[in-house]
Amino acid sequence: MTSNKKVLAFIEETKALCDPKEVVWVDGSEAQLEAFRKQAVEEGILIKLNQDLLPGCYLHRTTQNDVARVEGRTYICSKNKDDSSPINNWMESGEAYDMLKKLFKGCMKGRTLYVIPYSMGAVGSKFSKIGIELTDSIYVVLNMAILSRVGRKVLDVLGDGDFVKGLHSYAELSEEKRYICHFPEDDTIISINSNYGGNVLLGKKCFALRIASYLGKTEGWMAEHMLILGVEYPNGETKYIAAAFPSACGKTNLAMLIPPEVYKKKGYKVWCVGDDIAWIRVGADGRLYAVNPENGFFGVAPGTNEKSNPNALHTTQKNTIFTNVAYNADNGTVWWEGLDKNPPKNGIDWKGNPWNGDMKDAEGKPVKGAHPNSRFTAPAVNCPCLSKEFENPDGVPLSAIVFGGRRAKTAPLVYQSTSWNNGVFVGSSMASETTAAATGAVGVVRRDPMAMRPFVGYNMGDYFAHWIEMGKKVKNPPKIFNVNWFRTDDEGHFIWPGFGDNMRVLEWILARCEDKVDAVETPIGYVPKAEDINIEGLDGITVDTVKGLLEIDKNTWKEEADGIEKFYGELTRVPQELKDELAALKKRLDA
Repeated sequence: MTSNKKVLAFIEETKALCDPKEVVWVDGSEAQLEAFRKQAVEEGILIKLNQDLLPGCYLHRTTQNDVARVEGRTYICSKNKDDSSPINNWMESGEAYDMLKKLFKGCMKGRTLYVIPYSMGAVGSKFSKIGIELTDSIYVVLNMAILSRVGRKVLDVLGDGDFVKGLHSYAELSEEKRYICHFPEDDTIISINSNYGGNVLLGKKCFALRIASYLGKTEGWMAEHMLILGVEYPNGETKYIAAAFPSACGKTNLAMLIPPEVYKKKGYKVWCVGDDIAWIRVGADGRLYAVNPENGFFGVAPGTNEKSNPNALHTTQKNTIFTNVAYNADNGTVWWEGLDKNPPKNGIDWKGNPWNGDMKDAEGKPVKGAHPNSRFTAPAVNCPCLSKEFENPDGVPLSAIVFGGRRAKTAPLVYQSTSWNNGVFVGSSMASETTAAATGAVGVVRRDPMAMRPFVGYNMGDYFAHWIEMGKKVKNPPKIFNVNWFRTDDEGHFIWPGFGDNMRVLEWILARCEDKVDAVETPIGYVPKAEDINIEGLDGITVDTVKGLLEIDKNTWKEEADGIEKFYGELTRVPQELKDELAALKKRLDA
Protein backbone atom coordinates (compact mmCIF):
# COMPACT_ATOMS: atom_id res chain seq x y z
CA MET A 1 0.00 0.00 0.00
CA THR A 2 3.00 2.31 0.28
CA SER A 3 6.60 2.64 -0.89
CA ASN A 4 7.52 4.88 2.07
CA LYS A 5 10.81 3.34 3.23
CA LYS A 6 10.41 4.57 6.81
CA VAL A 7 6.97 2.93 7.12
CA LEU A 8 8.21 -0.34 5.62
CA ALA A 9 11.29 -0.34 7.89
CA PHE A 10 9.06 0.25 10.95
CA ILE A 11 6.94 -2.77 10.00
CA GLU A 12 9.99 -5.01 9.35
CA GLU A 13 11.56 -4.04 12.70
CA THR A 14 8.28 -4.83 14.48
CA LYS A 15 7.91 -8.18 12.71
CA ALA A 16 11.43 -9.16 13.73
CA LEU A 17 10.78 -8.14 17.36
CA CYS A 18 7.19 -9.34 17.89
CA ASP A 19 7.02 -12.38 15.56
CA PRO A 20 3.38 -12.12 14.32
CA LYS A 21 1.97 -14.88 12.12
CA GLU A 22 0.78 -12.37 9.47
CA VAL A 23 0.58 -8.68 8.61
CA VAL A 24 -2.74 -7.06 7.54
CA TRP A 25 -2.92 -3.49 6.21
CA VAL A 26 -6.02 -1.51 7.18
CA ASP A 27 -7.23 0.06 3.92
CA GLY A 28 -10.21 1.92 5.43
CA SER A 29 -12.80 0.31 3.14
CA GLU A 30 -16.20 -0.52 4.58
CA ALA A 31 -15.92 -4.06 3.20
CA GLN A 32 -12.72 -4.72 5.14
CA LEU A 33 -14.03 -3.08 8.34
CA GLU A 34 -17.21 -5.19 8.14
CA ALA A 35 -15.06 -8.31 7.80
CA PHE A 36 -13.10 -7.22 10.89
CA ARG A 37 -16.36 -6.75 12.84
CA LYS A 38 -17.56 -10.20 11.83
CA GLN A 39 -14.21 -11.70 12.89
CA ALA A 40 -14.33 -9.85 16.24
CA VAL A 41 -17.81 -11.25 16.95
CA GLU A 42 -16.70 -14.79 16.02
CA GLU A 43 -13.69 -14.46 18.36
CA GLY A 44 -15.86 -13.16 21.22
CA ILE A 45 -14.19 -9.75 21.26
CA LEU A 46 -17.39 -7.92 20.28
CA ILE A 47 -21.05 -8.71 20.95
CA LYS A 48 -23.37 -7.69 18.12
CA LEU A 49 -26.28 -5.65 19.49
CA ASN A 50 -29.89 -5.54 18.24
CA GLN A 51 -29.42 -4.21 14.70
CA ASP A 52 -33.00 -2.96 14.45
CA LEU A 53 -32.68 -0.82 17.61
CA LEU A 54 -28.94 -0.02 17.45
CA PRO A 55 -27.81 -0.49 13.84
CA GLY A 56 -24.08 -1.04 13.42
CA CYS A 57 -23.53 -1.12 17.22
CA TYR A 58 -21.43 -3.54 19.26
CA LEU A 59 -20.47 -4.18 22.89
CA HIS A 60 -16.96 -4.91 24.15
CA ARG A 61 -15.74 -5.88 27.63
CA THR A 62 -12.17 -5.22 28.70
CA THR A 63 -10.26 -7.30 31.22
CA GLN A 64 -11.26 -6.26 34.74
CA ASN A 65 -7.75 -4.99 35.54
CA ASP A 66 -7.76 -2.77 32.46
CA VAL A 67 -10.63 -0.28 32.57
CA ALA A 68 -9.14 3.24 32.48
CA ARG A 69 -6.14 5.37 31.61
CA VAL A 70 -3.31 4.51 34.00
CA GLU A 71 -1.45 7.72 34.85
CA GLY A 72 0.98 5.83 37.11
CA ARG A 73 2.11 3.66 34.17
CA THR A 74 2.20 6.49 31.63
CA TYR A 75 5.65 7.93 30.92
CA ILE A 76 7.18 10.81 29.01
CA CYS A 77 10.61 9.58 27.93
CA SER A 78 13.36 12.05 27.11
CA LYS A 79 17.15 12.25 27.29
CA ASN A 80 17.10 14.80 30.13
CA LYS A 81 14.78 14.49 33.13
CA ASP A 82 13.99 18.20 33.45
CA ASP A 83 12.66 18.27 29.86
CA SER A 84 9.74 16.06 31.00
CA SER A 85 9.33 16.30 34.77
CA PRO A 86 8.23 17.17 37.43
CA ILE A 87 4.53 16.84 36.48
CA ASN A 88 5.06 13.82 34.23
CA ASN A 89 6.38 10.38 35.11
CA TRP A 90 9.81 10.35 33.47
CA MET A 91 12.03 7.60 32.11
CA GLU A 92 15.30 8.08 30.25
CA SER A 93 14.73 7.30 26.56
CA GLY A 94 17.42 4.63 26.14
CA GLU A 95 16.41 2.85 29.35
CA ALA A 96 12.76 2.87 28.26
CA TYR A 97 13.50 1.45 24.79
CA ASP A 98 15.61 -1.34 26.33
CA MET A 99 12.87 -2.28 28.81
CA LEU A 100 10.12 -2.22 26.15
CA LYS A 101 12.11 -4.34 23.66
CA LYS A 102 12.29 -7.12 26.26
CA LEU A 103 8.54 -6.93 26.89
CA PHE A 104 7.69 -6.94 23.15
CA LYS A 105 10.01 -9.86 22.28
CA GLY A 106 7.80 -12.49 20.60
CA CYS A 107 4.61 -11.02 22.11
CA MET A 108 2.60 -11.34 18.88
CA LYS A 109 3.43 -14.99 18.19
CA GLY A 110 0.36 -16.59 16.54
CA ARG A 111 -1.39 -13.22 16.21
CA THR A 112 -2.09 -10.79 13.38
CA LEU A 113 -0.15 -7.52 13.17
CA TYR A 114 -2.49 -4.80 11.88
CA VAL A 115 -1.03 -1.73 10.17
CA ILE A 116 -3.26 1.32 10.72
CA PRO A 117 -2.35 4.42 8.69
CA TYR A 118 -4.35 7.28 10.21
CA SER A 119 -4.72 11.04 9.93
CA MET A 120 -5.44 13.26 12.91
CA GLY A 121 -7.43 16.02 11.24
CA ALA A 122 -8.97 16.15 7.77
CA VAL A 123 -6.84 14.17 5.30
CA GLY A 124 -4.50 16.57 3.51
CA SER A 125 -5.13 19.63 5.73
CA LYS A 126 -2.09 21.69 6.72
CA PHE A 127 -3.35 21.31 10.30
CA SER A 128 -3.26 17.52 10.12
CA LYS A 129 -0.61 15.00 11.15
CA ILE A 130 -0.26 11.36 10.13
CA GLY A 131 0.45 8.37 12.34
CA ILE A 132 1.06 4.67 11.74
CA GLU A 133 -0.14 2.43 14.56
CA LEU A 134 0.97 -1.20 14.58
CA THR A 135 -1.22 -3.33 16.86
CA ASP A 136 -2.31 -6.92 17.49
CA SER A 137 -5.77 -5.78 18.64
CA ILE A 138 -8.75 -5.86 16.31
CA TYR A 139 -10.60 -3.79 18.95
CA VAL A 140 -8.02 -1.04 18.45
CA VAL A 141 -8.44 -1.23 14.67
CA LEU A 142 -12.23 -0.81 14.85
CA ASN A 143 -12.06 2.04 17.38
CA MET A 144 -9.34 3.90 15.49
CA ALA A 145 -11.49 3.63 12.36
CA ILE A 146 -14.16 5.63 14.22
CA LEU A 147 -11.93 8.11 16.07
CA SER A 148 -9.59 8.98 13.18
CA ARG A 149 -9.45 8.91 9.37
CA VAL A 150 -7.82 5.61 8.39
CA GLY A 151 -6.66 3.78 5.30
CA ARG A 152 -5.21 4.06 1.83
CA LYS A 153 -6.08 7.76 1.35
CA VAL A 154 -3.84 8.59 4.34
CA LEU A 155 -0.87 6.79 2.80
CA ASP A 156 -1.47 8.61 -0.50
CA VAL A 157 -1.14 11.95 1.31
CA LEU A 158 1.85 10.75 3.38
CA GLY A 159 3.91 9.79 0.34
CA ASP A 160 7.55 9.62 1.47
CA GLY A 161 6.94 11.98 4.41
CA ASP A 162 7.39 11.61 8.16
CA PHE A 163 4.83 10.21 10.57
CA VAL A 164 4.33 9.45 14.27
CA LYS A 165 5.18 5.84 15.08
CA GLY A 166 2.80 3.94 17.34
CA LEU A 167 3.40 0.37 18.51
CA HIS A 168 0.88 -1.49 20.67
CA SER A 169 0.39 -5.02 21.90
CA TYR A 170 -2.06 -6.23 24.50
CA ALA A 171 0.56 -8.94 25.21
CA GLU A 172 -0.48 -10.68 28.50
CA LEU A 173 -2.66 -7.80 29.79
CA SER A 174 -0.37 -7.82 32.84
CA GLU A 175 -0.90 -4.91 35.25
CA GLU A 176 2.71 -5.16 36.49
CA LYS A 177 4.12 -4.96 32.96
CA ARG A 178 1.70 -2.31 31.65
CA TYR A 179 3.46 0.73 30.16
CA ILE A 180 2.33 3.62 27.96
CA CYS A 181 5.52 5.38 26.90
CA HIS A 182 5.87 8.54 24.82
CA PHE A 183 9.08 9.64 23.13
CA PRO A 184 8.33 13.22 21.96
CA GLU A 185 11.90 13.72 20.76
CA ASP A 186 11.46 10.72 18.43
CA ASP A 187 7.76 11.08 17.41
CA THR A 188 7.14 7.64 18.91
CA ILE A 189 4.51 6.04 21.19
CA ILE A 190 4.81 2.51 22.60
CA SER A 191 2.04 0.83 24.63
CA ILE A 192 1.97 -2.68 26.04
CA ASN A 193 -0.23 -4.89 28.26
CA SER A 194 -3.39 -2.80 27.96
CA ASN A 195 -6.38 -3.01 25.65
CA TYR A 196 -8.34 -0.05 27.08
CA GLY A 197 -9.13 3.00 24.93
CA GLY A 198 -6.99 5.87 26.22
CA ASN A 199 -3.95 3.61 26.65
CA VAL A 200 -4.09 1.95 23.22
CA LEU A 201 -6.00 4.17 20.76
CA LEU A 202 -2.72 5.94 20.16
CA GLY A 203 -4.14 8.72 17.99
CA LYS A 204 -6.12 10.09 20.92
CA LYS A 205 -4.45 11.48 24.08
CA CYS A 206 -1.08 9.87 23.27
CA PHE A 207 -0.62 11.50 19.85
CA ALA A 208 -3.16 14.33 19.74
CA LEU A 209 -2.02 15.80 23.08
CA ARG A 210 1.23 14.38 24.49
CA ILE A 211 3.20 14.10 21.23
CA ALA A 212 1.33 16.95 19.48
CA SER A 213 1.93 19.38 22.36
CA TYR A 214 5.68 18.85 21.84
CA LEU A 215 5.31 19.15 18.05
CA GLY A 216 3.36 22.37 18.62
CA LYS A 217 6.14 23.80 20.78
CA THR A 218 8.80 23.04 18.18
CA GLU A 219 6.68 24.07 15.15
CA GLY A 220 4.87 27.11 16.60
CA TRP A 221 1.28 25.91 17.16
CA MET A 222 -0.76 24.51 20.07
CA ALA A 223 -2.32 21.14 20.93
CA GLU A 224 -4.85 21.65 23.70
CA HIS A 225 -7.31 19.60 25.78
CA MET A 226 -10.20 21.80 24.64
CA LEU A 227 -13.70 21.51 23.24
CA ILE A 228 -14.60 23.78 20.30
CA LEU A 229 -18.13 25.11 19.88
CA GLY A 230 -19.83 27.65 17.65
CA VAL A 231 -22.63 29.98 18.78
CA GLU A 232 -24.87 30.91 15.83
CA TYR A 233 -26.73 34.18 16.23
CA PRO A 234 -30.23 34.82 14.86
CA ASN A 235 -28.64 36.76 11.94
CA GLY A 236 -26.75 33.59 10.87
CA GLU A 237 -23.31 34.74 12.07
CA THR A 238 -21.34 32.16 14.09
CA LYS A 239 -18.66 32.87 16.71
CA TYR A 240 -16.32 30.16 18.02
CA ILE A 241 -15.04 29.37 21.50
CA ALA A 242 -12.41 26.87 22.69
CA ALA A 243 -12.72 25.76 26.31
CA ALA A 244 -10.64 23.67 28.72
CA PHE A 245 -12.08 21.93 31.79
CA PRO A 246 -10.71 19.23 34.11
CA SER A 247 -12.74 16.02 34.34
CA ALA A 248 -16.21 16.13 35.95
CA CYS A 249 -16.73 19.77 34.96
CA GLY A 250 -19.29 19.31 32.17
CA LYS A 251 -17.00 19.51 29.14
CA THR A 252 -18.97 17.26 26.78
CA ASN A 253 -22.27 18.79 27.93
CA LEU A 254 -20.96 22.26 27.04
CA ALA A 255 -19.58 21.06 23.68
CA MET A 256 -23.06 19.79 22.74
CA LEU A 257 -25.05 22.48 24.56
CA ILE A 258 -28.72 22.95 23.71
CA PRO A 259 -29.72 26.61 24.16
CA PRO A 260 -32.56 27.39 26.61
CA GLU A 261 -36.04 27.83 25.10
CA VAL A 262 -35.83 31.63 25.34
CA TYR A 263 -32.73 31.56 23.10
CA LYS A 264 -34.06 28.89 20.72
CA LYS A 265 -37.17 30.98 20.04
CA LYS A 266 -34.96 33.89 19.02
CA GLY A 267 -33.04 31.68 16.59
CA TYR A 268 -29.81 30.95 18.51
CA LYS A 269 -28.07 27.63 17.80
CA VAL A 270 -24.95 25.95 19.16
CA TRP A 271 -22.72 23.78 16.97
CA CYS A 272 -20.15 21.24 18.14
CA VAL A 273 -16.79 21.26 16.35
CA GLY A 274 -15.14 19.04 18.95
CA ASP A 275 -15.63 17.76 22.50
CA ASP A 276 -12.08 17.00 23.64
CA ILE A 277 -9.07 18.20 21.65
CA ALA A 278 -8.19 21.36 19.71
CA TRP A 279 -5.17 21.97 17.50
CA ILE A 280 -4.68 25.72 17.20
CA ARG A 281 -2.63 27.71 14.67
CA VAL A 282 -2.13 31.34 13.73
CA GLY A 283 -4.09 32.24 10.58
CA ALA A 284 -3.06 34.64 7.82
CA ASP A 285 -5.33 37.31 9.34
CA GLY A 286 -3.50 37.22 12.69
CA ARG A 287 -6.25 35.31 14.51
CA LEU A 288 -6.06 31.86 16.09
CA TYR A 289 -7.81 29.05 14.19
CA ALA A 290 -8.76 25.71 15.73
CA VAL A 291 -9.52 22.25 14.36
CA ASN A 292 -10.69 19.09 16.09
CA PRO A 293 -8.14 16.45 15.01
CA GLU A 294 -10.50 13.59 15.88
CA ASN A 295 -13.22 12.02 13.76
CA GLY A 296 -15.38 10.66 16.58
CA PHE A 297 -16.23 10.84 20.26
CA PHE A 298 -14.86 8.63 23.04
CA GLY A 299 -17.38 9.57 25.71
CA VAL A 300 -18.14 8.45 29.25
CA ALA A 301 -21.47 6.59 29.21
CA PRO A 302 -22.74 6.81 32.85
CA GLY A 303 -24.80 9.94 33.39
CA THR A 304 -25.42 10.46 29.67
CA ASN A 305 -29.16 10.61 29.10
CA GLU A 306 -31.98 12.39 27.30
CA LYS A 307 -31.92 15.23 29.82
CA SER A 308 -28.21 15.71 30.58
CA ASN A 309 -26.94 15.46 26.99
CA PRO A 310 -29.48 14.40 24.36
CA ASN A 311 -27.06 15.18 21.51
CA ALA A 312 -24.45 12.79 22.92
CA LEU A 313 -27.07 10.11 23.51
CA HIS A 314 -28.40 10.40 19.94
CA THR A 315 -24.83 10.22 18.62
CA THR A 316 -24.53 6.70 20.07
CA GLN A 317 -27.61 5.28 18.33
CA LYS A 318 -25.75 3.78 15.34
CA ASN A 319 -22.30 2.53 14.29
CA THR A 320 -21.02 2.81 17.88
CA ILE A 321 -18.80 0.54 19.99
CA PHE A 322 -19.82 0.47 23.65
CA THR A 323 -17.18 -0.62 26.19
CA ASN A 324 -17.92 -1.96 29.69
CA VAL A 325 -21.61 -1.03 29.83
CA ALA A 326 -24.40 -3.42 30.89
CA TYR A 327 -26.13 -5.65 28.34
CA ASN A 328 -29.91 -6.11 28.20
CA ALA A 329 -30.42 -9.76 27.24
CA ASP A 330 -34.15 -9.25 26.69
CA ASN A 331 -33.79 -6.89 23.73
CA GLY A 332 -30.08 -6.94 22.78
CA THR A 333 -29.40 -3.32 23.77
CA VAL A 334 -27.18 -1.64 26.37
CA TRP A 335 -27.76 0.20 29.64
CA TRP A 336 -25.75 2.25 32.12
CA GLU A 337 -26.35 4.07 35.38
CA GLY A 338 -28.04 7.39 34.71
CA LEU A 339 -29.44 6.36 31.30
CA ASP A 340 -32.99 5.96 32.64
CA LYS A 341 -34.82 4.48 35.61
CA ASN A 342 -35.46 1.13 33.88
CA PRO A 343 -32.43 -1.14 34.33
CA PRO A 344 -32.71 -4.52 32.60
CA LYS A 345 -34.56 -7.26 34.45
CA ASN A 346 -32.46 -9.81 32.60
CA GLY A 347 -29.09 -8.15 32.21
CA ILE A 348 -25.40 -8.95 32.12
CA ASP A 349 -23.03 -6.54 33.88
CA TRP A 350 -19.76 -5.14 32.50
CA LYS A 351 -17.88 -8.10 34.01
CA GLY A 352 -20.05 -10.59 32.12
CA ASN A 353 -22.09 -11.71 35.14
CA PRO A 354 -25.92 -12.03 35.34
CA TRP A 355 -27.27 -8.74 36.69
CA ASN A 356 -30.40 -6.74 37.33
CA GLY A 357 -31.05 -3.31 38.83
CA ASP A 358 -32.20 -4.74 42.18
CA MET A 359 -28.90 -6.44 43.05
CA LYS A 360 -27.01 -5.40 46.21
CA ASP A 361 -23.52 -6.22 47.44
CA ALA A 362 -22.61 -7.59 50.89
CA GLU A 363 -22.87 -4.09 52.39
CA GLY A 364 -26.33 -3.52 50.89
CA LYS A 365 -25.08 -1.08 48.22
CA PRO A 366 -26.41 -1.34 44.65
CA VAL A 367 -24.23 -3.41 42.30
CA LYS A 368 -23.44 -1.33 39.23
CA GLY A 369 -24.27 -2.77 35.82
CA ALA A 370 -21.83 -0.53 33.94
CA HIS A 371 -18.30 0.40 34.98
CA PRO A 372 -18.14 4.08 36.13
CA ASN A 373 -15.65 4.73 33.29
CA SER A 374 -17.57 2.76 30.66
CA ARG A 375 -17.41 4.38 27.22
CA PHE A 376 -18.92 4.83 23.79
CA THR A 377 -16.88 5.27 20.62
CA ALA A 378 -19.21 7.04 18.19
CA PRO A 379 -18.69 8.70 14.78
CA ALA A 380 -18.81 12.51 14.91
CA VAL A 381 -21.03 12.49 11.82
CA ASN A 382 -23.81 11.03 14.01
CA CYS A 383 -23.95 14.14 16.22
CA PRO A 384 -27.17 16.14 15.64
CA CYS A 385 -25.38 19.43 16.41
CA LEU A 386 -22.16 18.76 14.46
CA SER A 387 -20.81 21.96 12.93
CA LYS A 388 -20.74 22.25 9.15
CA GLU A 389 -17.16 23.49 9.67
CA PHE A 390 -16.13 20.14 11.19
CA GLU A 391 -14.13 19.12 8.09
CA ASN A 392 -12.91 22.65 7.26
CA PRO A 393 -9.17 22.12 6.63
CA ASP A 394 -8.42 25.70 7.78
CA GLY A 395 -10.25 25.39 11.09
CA VAL A 396 -12.52 27.97 12.74
CA PRO A 397 -11.47 31.42 14.06
CA LEU A 398 -11.52 31.69 17.85
CA SER A 399 -13.17 34.68 19.49
CA ALA A 400 -12.62 33.40 23.03
CA ILE A 401 -10.64 30.87 25.05
CA VAL A 402 -12.38 29.72 28.23
CA PHE A 403 -10.91 27.97 31.27
CA GLY A 404 -12.99 26.50 34.08
CA GLY A 405 -13.00 24.37 37.18
CA ARG A 406 -15.18 23.16 40.03
CA ARG A 407 -14.91 25.70 42.88
CA ALA A 408 -17.51 25.93 45.65
CA LYS A 409 -16.71 29.48 46.81
CA THR A 410 -13.57 30.90 45.18
CA ALA A 411 -14.12 31.68 41.50
CA PRO A 412 -17.06 33.79 40.31
CA LEU A 413 -19.49 32.57 37.65
CA VAL A 414 -17.35 34.23 34.98
CA TYR A 415 -14.49 36.68 34.70
CA GLN A 416 -12.25 37.96 31.92
CA SER A 417 -8.48 38.19 32.05
CA THR A 418 -6.90 41.62 31.58
CA SER A 419 -4.40 40.57 28.88
CA TRP A 420 -3.03 37.53 27.04
CA ASN A 421 -0.33 36.93 29.66
CA ASN A 422 -2.85 37.39 32.45
CA GLY A 423 -5.04 34.84 30.66
CA VAL A 424 -2.10 32.40 30.55
CA PHE A 425 -1.73 32.98 34.30
CA VAL A 426 -5.44 32.20 34.80
CA GLY A 427 -5.08 28.98 32.78
CA SER A 428 -1.85 27.98 34.53
CA SER A 429 -3.53 28.21 37.95
CA MET A 430 -6.71 26.34 36.97
CA ALA A 431 -8.00 24.06 39.69
CA SER A 432 -10.91 21.90 40.76
CA GLU A 433 -12.00 20.86 44.21
CA THR A 434 -12.55 17.17 44.81
CA THR A 435 -16.04 15.88 45.49
CA ALA A 436 -16.91 13.21 48.06
CA ALA A 437 -17.62 10.76 45.24
CA ALA A 438 -14.10 11.16 43.88
CA THR A 439 -11.88 10.75 46.92
CA GLY A 440 -13.75 10.76 50.20
CA ALA A 441 -12.21 14.16 50.93
CA VAL A 442 -14.20 17.23 49.99
CA GLY A 443 -12.74 20.52 48.81
CA VAL A 444 -9.14 19.41 48.21
CA VAL A 445 -7.77 21.68 45.48
CA ARG A 446 -6.08 19.91 42.55
CA ARG A 447 -4.22 22.19 40.15
CA ASP A 448 -4.74 21.15 36.54
CA PRO A 449 -3.21 23.85 34.30
CA MET A 450 -5.21 24.31 31.09
CA ALA A 451 -6.68 20.83 31.93
CA MET A 452 -3.37 19.50 30.56
CA ARG A 453 -1.78 18.08 33.70
CA PRO A 454 -2.00 14.44 32.47
CA PHE A 455 -1.34 15.33 28.82
CA VAL A 456 1.61 17.72 28.42
CA GLY A 457 4.39 15.98 26.51
CA TYR A 458 7.19 18.04 28.06
CA ASN A 459 8.10 20.29 31.02
CA MET A 460 5.04 22.21 32.31
CA GLY A 461 7.01 25.43 32.81
CA ASP A 462 8.16 25.27 29.17
CA TYR A 463 4.52 24.69 28.19
CA PHE A 464 3.52 27.93 29.94
CA ALA A 465 6.39 29.71 28.15
CA HIS A 466 5.09 28.40 24.81
CA TRP A 467 1.67 29.91 25.55
CA ILE A 468 3.34 33.27 26.24
CA GLU A 469 5.34 32.99 22.98
CA MET A 470 2.16 32.20 21.03
CA GLY A 471 0.63 35.42 22.37
CA LYS A 472 3.44 37.38 20.70
CA LYS A 473 2.63 35.75 17.33
CA VAL A 474 -1.08 36.63 17.32
CA LYS A 475 -2.01 40.11 16.13
CA ASN A 476 -5.68 39.63 17.02
CA PRO A 477 -5.73 37.18 19.94
CA PRO A 478 -8.93 35.74 21.38
CA LYS A 479 -9.90 37.10 24.78
CA ILE A 480 -9.41 34.70 27.69
CA PHE A 481 -12.06 33.96 30.34
CA ASN A 482 -12.63 31.73 33.36
CA VAL A 483 -16.00 30.19 34.28
CA ASN A 484 -17.26 28.33 37.32
CA TRP A 485 -20.67 26.64 37.09
CA PHE A 486 -20.23 25.04 40.52
CA ARG A 487 -20.61 27.71 43.20
CA THR A 488 -22.65 26.37 46.12
CA ASP A 489 -24.83 27.83 48.84
CA ASP A 490 -24.24 27.20 52.55
CA GLU A 491 -26.08 23.86 52.30
CA GLY A 492 -23.81 22.71 49.45
CA HIS A 493 -26.41 23.07 46.66
CA PHE A 494 -25.35 24.42 43.28
CA ILE A 495 -26.69 27.95 42.75
CA TRP A 496 -26.32 28.25 38.97
CA PRO A 497 -28.57 25.87 36.96
CA GLY A 498 -25.80 24.93 34.47
CA PHE A 499 -26.34 22.72 31.37
CA GLY A 500 -28.12 24.70 28.60
CA ASP A 501 -28.33 27.81 30.77
CA ASN A 502 -24.55 28.16 30.47
CA MET A 503 -25.46 29.72 27.12
CA ARG A 504 -26.29 32.89 29.10
CA VAL A 505 -22.66 33.17 30.19
CA LEU A 506 -21.36 32.40 26.69
CA GLU A 507 -23.51 35.25 25.39
CA TRP A 508 -21.80 37.69 27.77
CA ILE A 509 -18.35 36.30 26.89
CA LEU A 510 -18.91 36.82 23.17
CA ALA A 511 -20.37 40.30 23.76
CA ARG A 512 -17.17 41.18 25.64
CA CYS A 513 -15.09 39.90 22.71
CA GLU A 514 -16.76 42.53 20.53
CA ASP A 515 -16.74 45.25 23.21
CA LYS A 516 -20.54 45.32 23.17
CA VAL A 517 -20.95 45.15 26.95
CA ASP A 518 -19.24 46.77 29.91
CA ALA A 519 -17.60 45.05 32.90
CA VAL A 520 -16.41 45.80 36.42
CA GLU A 521 -12.66 45.77 37.09
CA THR A 522 -11.74 43.66 40.14
CA PRO A 523 -8.42 42.40 41.56
CA ILE A 524 -8.75 39.15 39.57
CA GLY A 525 -10.02 40.57 36.25
CA TYR A 526 -13.17 41.90 34.59
CA VAL A 527 -16.48 40.67 36.04
CA PRO A 528 -19.94 41.24 34.47
CA LYS A 529 -22.44 43.68 35.83
CA ALA A 530 -25.11 41.38 37.24
CA GLU A 531 -27.85 42.88 35.06
CA ASP A 532 -25.83 42.02 31.91
CA ILE A 533 -26.28 38.26 32.46
CA ASN A 534 -29.58 37.37 30.78
CA ILE A 535 -31.82 35.58 33.32
CA GLU A 536 -35.02 35.76 31.25
CA GLY A 537 -37.07 32.60 31.78
CA LEU A 538 -34.92 31.34 34.68
CA ASP A 539 -36.86 30.18 37.75
CA GLY A 540 -35.41 31.12 41.13
CA ILE A 541 -32.52 33.17 39.77
CA THR A 542 -32.70 36.93 40.36
CA VAL A 543 -30.26 39.78 39.69
CA ASP A 544 -29.30 39.50 43.36
CA THR A 545 -28.55 35.79 42.87
CA VAL A 546 -26.24 36.70 39.98
CA LYS A 547 -24.59 39.41 42.10
CA GLY A 548 -23.82 36.70 44.68
CA LEU A 549 -22.39 34.42 41.98
CA LEU A 550 -20.08 37.23 40.84
CA GLU A 551 -18.81 38.22 44.29
CA ILE A 552 -15.08 38.05 44.95
CA ASP A 553 -13.93 37.51 48.52
CA LYS A 554 -10.45 39.00 48.94
CA ASN A 555 -9.46 36.73 51.84
CA THR A 556 -10.43 33.61 49.86
CA TRP A 557 -8.41 34.92 46.92
CA LYS A 558 -5.39 35.62 49.13
CA GLU A 559 -5.50 31.92 50.08
CA GLU A 560 -5.84 31.11 46.38
CA ALA A 561 -2.76 33.21 45.54
CA ASP A 562 -0.79 31.34 48.21
CA GLY A 563 -1.95 28.07 46.67
CA ILE A 564 -0.81 29.19 43.20
CA GLU A 565 2.59 30.22 44.62
CA LYS A 566 2.96 26.80 46.25
CA PHE A 567 2.05 25.08 42.97
CA TYR A 568 4.57 27.16 41.00
CA GLY A 569 7.16 26.13 43.60
CA GLU A 570 6.55 22.48 42.69
CA LEU A 571 7.41 23.17 39.03
CA THR A 572 10.60 24.13 37.24
CA ARG A 573 11.17 26.77 34.54
CA VAL A 574 8.03 28.78 35.38
CA PRO A 575 8.26 31.91 33.17
CA GLN A 576 9.00 35.22 34.92
CA GLU A 577 5.92 36.70 33.23
CA LEU A 578 3.67 34.37 35.29
CA LYS A 579 5.54 35.09 38.51
CA ASP A 580 5.01 38.78 37.77
CA GLU A 581 1.27 38.17 37.21
CA LEU A 582 1.07 36.38 40.58
CA ALA A 583 2.90 39.23 42.33
CA ALA A 584 0.57 41.77 40.72
CA LEU A 585 -2.50 39.77 41.83
CA LYS A 586 -1.23 39.72 45.42
CA LYS A 587 -0.60 43.48 45.30
CA ARG A 588 -4.13 44.17 44.03
CA LEU A 589 -5.64 41.95 46.72
CA ASP A 590 -3.72 43.88 49.40
CA ALA A 591 -4.74 47.28 48.01
